Amino acid sequence: MQNYNALKLENQLCFPLYAASREVIKQYRPLLAELDLTYTQYIVMMVFWEVKRLNVKELGKRLILDSGTLTPVLKSLEAKGYVRRNRLPEDERVLMVEITDKGEALRDSALGIPKKLADCVKLEPEEARQLYMILYKILGGLSEE
Repeated sequence: MQNYNALKLENQLCFPLYAASREVIKQYRPLLAELDLTYTQYIVMMVFWEVKRLNVKELGKRLILDSGTLTPVLKSLEAKGYVRRNRLPEDERVLMVEITDKGEALRDSALGIPKKLADCVKLEPEEARQLYMILYKILGGLSEE
């Protein structure tokens, strides 16, 4: 039976990562519902609050999302008036996305969300910093393959 220990759920790193991710995103839902955003729309908007204009390929790299996931999210955000999508005239294969004034204004409404989430997670600031570093170390190792 010892051969099967590696298959026990309690011995899997992937499970607590998966479960924690789902639970954290669940905490976001009521906060984001007030803004009429999904979690994926929210992280896209966070990128555009920092970088006003970006092509879809670069956006996908930053968020570790493929274009099949991003396309409906961007269409929805555009329908809400938060972003605008345009093809580059010199290369129509490149889809550029830029934030609108309405999208910029949404930033003020989202300002309290990180603090409210931090209150739910119950980590000390140093623990949160360490977890952040460990998670990005994991992501870096996985993306090199």
